[in-house]
Amino acid sequence: MSVNGPLAPYRVADLTRVLAGPYCTMQLADLGAEVIKIEAPGKGDDTRAWGPPFIHGESAYFLSVNRNKKSITLDLKSPRGQQLLWQLLERCDVLVENFRPGALERLGLDYEAVHRRLPRLVYCSISGFGHTGPDHHLPGYDVLIQGESGLMSLTGEADGPPYKLGTSISDLTAGMVAVQGILAALLVRSPEGQGQHVDISMLDTSAALLTYQAGIHFATGQIPGRRGNAHPTIVPYSTYPSQNGTLILAVGNDALFVRLCQTIEHPALAADERFSTAAARVEHREELDRLLSQILQTRPRDHWIQQLQQAGVPCGAVRDVAEVCASPQLRARGMLQQLQHPVAGVVHQLGSPLRLSETPPSYRSPPPLLGQHTVEVLTNLLGLSPAEVQQLQAQRVV
Repeated sequence: MSVNGPLAPYRVADLTRVLAGPYCTMQLADLGAEVIKIEAPGKGDDTRAWGPPFIHGESAYFLSVNRNKKSITLDLKSPRGQQLLWQLLERCDVLVENFRPGALERLGLDYEAVHRRLPRLVYCSISGFGHTGPDHHLPGYDVLIQGESGLMSLTGEADGPPYKLGTSISDLTAGMVAVQGILAALLVRSPEGQGQHVDISMLDTSAALLTYQAGIHFATGQIPGRRGNAHPTIVPYSTYPSQNGTLILAVGNDALFVRLCQTIEHPALAADERFSTAAARVEHREELDRLLSQILQTRPRDHWIQQLQQAGVPCGAVRDVAEVCASPQLRARGMLQQLQHPVAGVVHQLGSPLRLSETPPSYRSPPPLLGQHTVEVLTNLLGLSPAEVQQLQAQRVV
């Protein structure tokens, strides 16, 4: 079994910050790529200052998406800093950036300029609205994209206001899709081949998540609305109160509904013409939900989960983050990881969800301190002397 990972031959120049870009490059790093995170001297990634919480001065937010990377500081506004970046890019396979479209063009580092000089480099851009279209110049923040993509219009109670998801889903899915694009571009690049521009829009990736909701609109012309935790075409498929917590039912066909009714000791519900078919249950969802809520509140949550799971009825619990972060199932799957950080100490993290039998993800190093690897990269990779590095430090180029 390889300990290096499938992307070990590749080097990535990481010009990203905050969430979508760093989440992308962390996934590449988990798969073995050498990721060199390029940060502004004295400041670094914006999220280094985001908190509380901090762990001995280190931002918990930054720590969550920057493991397995090297950090160097480089002033990209200085001619010498740009020169050093070009030297680094000559030794890289991939560049990932998430500046607003046009920002890197002013520095001569846009895709067209880089591709002319380094045609084999895969250049990935992550932005709010992409690099084309009438809105390409607008800034992209997760909450804005959740609203603009339609996701927020679908989230919340039917009679309440729209809500964003409890995590930054638009940022995170953009990072995931960026990884797909980068891997596809690397796959088609032969030793003599060409790199290409991977242009990832947060709006595109979030809108793509609409799937069947958009399908309903295309098919009917209707506008899907908020349903709380309910499903538009499956009932019961929602959350229900129990005696001491919230239960989830996901009953996707008639046979499962019969099994549910038998398990909760109300078999007559399955024979009721209002509920005997999937279509009928959708039509009479309010009546069925009211009856199920009354029944399920008579017993504790875990009682129902145990009984329903034994009967093969899909069910679960609404768990808080603490329960998830202590999950025996996640621990067994290797999703709960610990890394020793030089300042923060033991850092607990969620691992990569990828499972590869021969080249699994690895957790080689904690999130880096700002500029922790500047000297290493400049001397070992770019061939600068210690005296040259000291001069750059004195000039605040690095």
